[in-house]
Amino acid sequence: MGVLGADLTLKRLVLGQMAVNCYIIASKKTKKAFIIDPGDDFLDIKKYLDDNKLEAEFIIQTHGHIDHIAALKEFDLPIYIHELDKDYLTDGARNLSGFMGEPFELKGKEVKILKDNQVLEFGGNILKILHTPGHTPGGISIILDNAAFTGDTLFASGIGRTDFPGSSTDALIKAIKEKLFTLDDGVVIYPGHGEPSTIGREKKENPFFE
Repeated sequence: MGVLGADLTLKRLVLGQMAVNCYIIASKKTKKAFIIDPGDDFLDIKKYLDDNKLEAEFIIQTHGHIDHIAALKEFDLPIYIHELDKDYLTDGARNLSGFMGEPFELKGKEVKILKDNQVLEFGGNILKILHTPGHTPGGISIILDNAAFTGDTLFASGIGRTDFPGSSTDALIKAIKEKLFTLDDGVVIYPGHGEPSTIGREKKENPFFE
């Protein structure tokens, strides 16, 4: 069995100065798609969609930091984000864009709120939302088939930074142990930065959990 169902394709685009992983999941049958964390370089995302004749239906944000949300202004799509990170979309201090001299404020977009254990449907496929706070208060991971899109919660051999306003090391460690490390060892993690890994590998080898 593949990581995703047989009808689904997965594309990773590495975008922006912070090399954020943007993921595009699409249906082979319907050519519908959704986007996770369009962090920058809108034209790169658009080119991939256009080249593959895909129609994006919505966007999911794993959290609200600027390196993960910068391209949102260019899309006219519903945006899903956890309720505790919603204000990050309009607050340059919280989303960290203010420190770069160009505060980011999203206006006039359809924003939909996510909560822990919420389920979204995409072409008959189920996406489960896990609230995994710590990097931000509203950080989430998205479970789809045998994949977990972990944002800046869990990386290959690392975890998200917790030195930002609203961050918590204790909350992050707790979320990883209780929400992610209870998944099957074979689940592939697709993080917000860097290369994929598996739950089993991170449980054994991640230095933050030795």
